[in-house]
Amino acid sequence: MKTLTRQELEDFAANPPANPPEWIRVQLDTGGIAAGAEAVHAALAHEREERKLLFSLQRAGSIGYSFADPVIEVQAPGMPRIHYGHVTPELVGQVIEDHLRDRRLIDDHVIATRQRAVTLDGPVTHLLVRDTGPETGSKTEFFQFSFTEELKRRGLAERVQVVRALDIGVYEEGAVIQLLPSGVTYANVLAPDVARIVAESIEGGRVIDDLLWKTPDRQVRIVLRNCGDVDPDSLDDYLRRASGYQGLRRALFESNPEQVIAELKASGLRGRGGAGFPTWMKWQLTRAQPAPQRYVICNGDEGDPGAFMDRSVLESDPHSVLEGMMIAAYAMGASKGYFYIRAEYPKAVERIERAIRQAREQGLLGKNILGSTFSFEAKVRLGAGAFVCGEETALIASIEGRRGSPSPRPPYPSVRGLWGMPTAINNVETLACVPAILTRGGAWFAGFGTETSKGTKVFAVTGKVRNAQLVEVPMGTTLREIIYEVCGGVLDGREIKAVQTGGPSGGVIPVQHLDTRVSYESLQQLGSIMGSGGMLVMDKTDSMVEVAKFYLKFCVDESCGKCAPCRIGGYQLLQILDRISRGRGSAGDLALIQRICQAMQRASLCGLGQTAPNPVLSTLRYFGEEYQAFIEGGPSYARKVSRGSASPAKAPERTGTTPPVNPTPSNR
Repeated sequence: MKTLTRQELEDFAANPPANPPEWIRVQLDTGGIAAGAEAVHAALAHEREERKLLFSLQRAGSIGYSFADPVIEVQAPGMPRIHYGHVTPELVGQVIEDHLRDRRLIDDHVIATRQRAVTLDGPVTHLLVRDTGPETGSKTEFFQFSFTEELKRRGLAERVQVVRALDIGVYEEGAVIQLLPSGVTYANVLAPDVARIVAESIEGGRVIDDLLWKTPDRQVRIVLRNCGDVDPDSLDDYLRRASGYQGLRRALFESNPEQVIAELKASGLRGRGGAGFPTWMKWQLTRAQPAPQRYVICNGDEGDPGAFMDRSVLESDPHSVLEGMMIAAYAMGASKGYFYIRAEYPKAVERIERAIRQAREQGLLGKNILGSTFSFEAKVRLGAGAFVCGEETALIASIEGRRGSPSPRPPYPSVRGLWGMPTAINNVETLACVPAILTRGGAWFAGFGTETSKGTKVFAVTGKVRNAQLVEVPMGTTLREIIYEVCGGVLDGREIKAVQTGGPSGGVIPVQHLDTRVSYESLQQLGSIMGSGGMLVMDKTDSMVEVAKFYLKFCVDESCGKCAPCRIGGYQLLQILDRISRGRGSAGDLALIQRICQAMQRASLCGLGQTAPNPVLSTLRYFGEEYQAFIEGGPSYARKVSRGSASPAKAPERTGTTPPVNPTPSNR
């Protein structure tokens, strides 16, 4: 097979191909497949063959709309690109007939674009309507009827279709209307505004400023830039439509390793696995070690309950992670790399292995890549699902074929890592950022975020939230903005109680701190951590004692048992929490919990034991009255206190001596 040349790669950048005029793209990540996306793809393929249609049927990863799986995207001539959610094989015929043939959208399945405009550009063809108030008493159908009747009255019904949207991306703002194809969006629309919108915007082409929704989309897609757009099984798709391997080309032919590291330093990128260590510094430390061999490892051992950020990126955009690894290897002088991915992620493993094979066939892996002096090889190693193997020294032991348990540091892996050689370990999300930084510049990336936490962060927002999904927001975005403006607020309109960040290693953040801006430092001050990006929303029905017990049990089960503070301390903590949750606790238990937590934080060998107390400490810090209620009145009384329907007999003692959160999680 003919290998790719540097000139061909440059030509791809200069002449990106045009998309075919008519296509349907099915999002086939694990979540989509579990919801039935493969059956949808098969139904589309069958209909295309039976009807002898010419539309291009494409495969993609997930754009992140987990709440709407299975999701497809449709493009037809003269129509805006449309995402449909909750698609079934039975809906496929309607997509082909209504959308492709008649140029009409389908009610109750359209997901509105988040790229909302402030000016009208051309005639309006479709109105998306949704009442974003409480689900009960929704006026969506009323507004669809009202707009349809007004359009008929003015003779515009054949030109403009009114469609009920599945999700419109604006929440708790009354009736929201989006005008397509421009994306101009109106909020808090009332019945008298219907005639005005038709007359001024549809007939007159003017934007109504007092109705215009001017708040921009909170999300900025850097890590997720290609997810949902490129076929994860196609190197050609990545090269041509995603400007793939342009960052590697620039590194090899327009920079030297020191300049690549300098660009990463300018970007301010910190490790997205949770520890937040500056990426450039890790690479520089690894490069500075004299050694005959250096390694780079991608840590894909995502083990936090409810987290699926790394899995989605590996499944949806595998070549970007591979490209990031290659740039890292070039910068630090490594010639070999490993993807460490848990075996429970078979689709991620399959797609990374295919990406490696395709890159090797095209000469992007192996000797003298693109005619340069740089040579590199990558392999996949499977993890057996041990949470502790997210810790870098345990991960190294696992790759070497030893039992996955941590080792004391120093020496750090950058000095003595895999098989005793200098090794840099980066998280999936960290490596996915690297090609974009090399392509667009470190200063561009540093333009997002806060003074100390640059760029964007991907979160898997789950739990009691209306629209569970993957989100990517600039650092400095508040928790409230993520939950309410991006994810639609709390499920069933309930009252939020707390947010858990950082998974089992993180802490619980109460509702009064929802306006905290997300950064490594701000979350640490609240007794939590960034972690790899899990974000669990809880409402008033959730008991914080039970939440702490759940996460602690997970850590106890996953402890390797190598060090006594984690092995014994975690078990003893769990016994105390279990005793309290059954109404058999005593007044001295709370002080005992804090002493054990302090011992675990200070003496545990690795991040698992050091951070396992965080959920316990944070719930004790912010919800001490619930612990007190279990001790004083038992489970039934505690449930009332948890839901705010009763008050504890006396407030728990607050000494102000709660130990700080340990800022060094397990490098997930």
